[in-house]
Amino acid sequence: MEIGEQSVTGAATMRALVQGTREGPGDLQLTSNRRLPIAGAGDYLVRVGAAGVNFADVMQTRGTYANGPEAPYAAGFEAAGEIVGVGAGIVDPLSLGTHVVGTGPGAFAQYMTMPAAGVVPVPSGWSDAETLGLGLNWATALAALKTLGEVASGDVVLVLAAAGGVGQAAVRIAQHYGARVVATASPAKHDVVSALGADVVLDSARPDLADEILRLTGGVDIVLESVGQATFPTSLAVAKPFTGRIVVFGAASGDAVVSTHELVFEHPVQIKGLHIGALAAAAPAVYESLLVEIDALIAQGVYPRGTPEIHPLADGPAVLRQLEAGRTTGKHALDPWQ
Repeated sequence: MEIGEQSVTGAATMRALVQGTREGPGDLQLTSNRRLPIAGAGDYLVRVGAAGVNFADVMQTRGTYANGPEAPYAAGFEAAGEIVGVGAGIVDPLSLGTHVVGTGPGAFAQYMTMPAAGVVPVPSGWSDAETLGLGLNWATALAALKTLGEVASGDVVLVLAAAGGVGQAAVRIAQHYGARVVATASPAKHDVVSALGADVVLDSARPDLADEILRLTGGVDIVLESVGQATFPTSLAVAKPFTGRIVVFGAASGDAVVSTHELVFEHPVQIKGLHIGALAAAAPAVYESLLVEIDALIAQGVYPRGTPEIHPLADGPAVLRQLEAGRTTGKHALDPWQ
């Protein structure tokens, strides 16, 4: 492994958030003596500039994320920062000092490793924090709408939890491709979602949500479903029979269940699952095409620089608790150097 002396400066330990149990975000502990990771074959060592906070982090703290890390573990998995080390076996590696965004274990720390195959250079002129979400939130929203949802001009798209990181990206992307966007969010977040270009914003907690969506649209072509148990009956009820696509990429409120009987006799819709990391691994060419399209969206001004709310690393447990309780809007990030 080659390490940039000027970046690591001989440090042997670092600050990091470590999850000790499956008891939730409150058990995240800040340590200042975590050993620096080593870039293995195919990995970069990255000095983290900003780490993205995602609902998957909450799920991991409770042990409900499939194939998630076993406690104790260094928390976090999305970050942007500077390459300070290069592992063996990387074809045409990026240069030391290049700023990249990507995923890997232990992002809530001052240093982490990232698989080289999944990193994306930070766009010119953007900061690390501004780039967070490119390979996760925006790639997920784009894959849900285009790769799986096959969005077309004139489609009606329902974006649930539209004030979150993926939700906000989805509203922008759907509107850009000519869809009519119906979004849900808590009332305090309606102005934020409306400003993104949603045609209609509804209270996610209203008891007649499905009836109101059907009254406004007559049926939805694409549903972006990330809430799960609390909203899945609504998603099934409003998707157009046979042609309606429900793209599922999360279950913040818990798992939902649908039977074959329901799909045949009550809700004959198309249900498609999406995990962007799994898509990148199973269909790298498809993932690469998403990144190319994201570059085009940046050039066209559809994808602006991110404006995450940045918190000191020590505030990570509180931020995750707020995210779990649905009290956050947009993207949040941790600065491991604060």
